[in-house]
Amino acid sequence: LKACASLAAALEQGKEIHAQIIEGGFLSDILVGIALTDMYAKCGSIQHAREVFDRMPKRDVVSWNVVIAGYTQHDYGEEAFNLFWQMHRECMNPDEVTFISVLKACASVASLEQGKQI
Repeated sequence: LKACASLAAALEQGKEIHAQIIEGGFLSDILVGIALTDMYAKCGSIQHAREVFDRMPKRDVVSWNVVIAGYTQHDYGEEAFNLFWQMHRECMNPDEVTFISVLKACASVASLEQGKQI
C-alpha cells in the first residue's frame, strides 16, 4: 500500500489491493485501515480515505491523524477542523502530529481564530 500511495497514478492498483483486503477479511485490522486511509489520501482520493476511516471498527490517534493530514494536504482545511472537533467529541486525545496538521489547515484557510481555539 505504501508503494501505491507514493504514486498518485497507482490509485487503481491501490483499489485492487483494497478489494483483496476485503475478500481476505482483513478490513477490521486497524493497521490495514490506517494504511488504506493513508494510501487513498496520498493518491488524492480523500473521499475514499474518509469512507475507509468512517468504516473502521476501531480508531486510534494515528488513524485520526492520517485523515486529518489528508484533508490538510489537499486544502480541505474546514474538513480538517471538523474532524479535529469530532475527534474531541469522541474523547480521542490529539497528539503533536494532530496539532501540526490542524495548524497547517489554519494557515491554508487563513483562519487565525481557529488557530487560537486549537
